[in-house]
Amino acid sequence: MNYYISNIVRNTSFSEVEARVSNLLKEQGFGVITEIDVKTIFKNKLGVDFRPYKILGACHPAFAHEALQSDDKIGVMLPCNVCIQQKNETDIEVFAVNPLVVMKPLGVDGIEDFAMEIYKRLNQVIESL
Repeated sequence: MNYYISNIVRNTSFSEVEARVSNLLKEQGFGVITEIDVKTIFKNKLGVDFRPYKILGACHPAFAHEALQSDDKIGVMLPCNVCIQQKNETDIEVFAVNPLVVMKPLGVDGIEDFAMEIYKRLNQVIESL
């Protein structure tokens, strides 16, 4: 099982995909609380050209609260990263962390059920594209 879930969107602009992802996340109860524009950062800090690539920090407040109540160190796993990258002229990939894989080693009681619920919601976003 991969540490990410992924889908390719074809023949759509990067900005359109980004808007769709944000809306689908909202429908699943997530908000985008951070946004990292990797292309701009690499250009400004390194002088390097890079493909369009954004990392969205998605947070579902109720699940975050529940997780932090069960383990106060689980914050290192939050928020859930959802990435958008231009693969080529016509394809944009959207991928997200797979909580079933990344949270399993934590060994926190009940984490499997929690991770499954987050997985279902993130996978719905990815598959809906």
